[in-house]
Amino acid sequence: MSDCLFCKIVEGVIPSHKLYEDEHVIGFKDLRPLAKSHLLFIHKKHTKDILDLTKHEPDQLKDLFRGIRIYAEQEGLSEKGFRVVTNMGEDAGQTVFHTHLHVLSGEKLGSFGR
Repeated sequence: MSDCLFCKIVEGVIPSHKLYEDEHVIGFKDLRPLAKSHLLFIHKKHTKDILDLTKHEPDQLKDLFRGIRIYAEQEGLSEKGFRVVTNMGEDAGQTVFHTHLHVLSGEKLGSFGR
């Protein structure tokens, strides 16, 4: 997608602070972190959101979670824990319409619904 911010990161047109990359996935720092460590994991192939991904490219989900697992193991995140979140649509806070997973860690995170 020519106008997609994350596709431009994949293409190298827009720089990012990459902390993980393999043949399918990139993990980079979020510009507006909500935790001490806040990365975004994206698949290099464009899908709009998690519903589009699971309908048309379900194997991408496996690629994304494999990348997160490898990163978490390398960084020792499994010991204290981390959170994986995705926003689906504008009402949920999705602002870039390229499927992405937020990985938050590095501090104690609050519980949902409390």
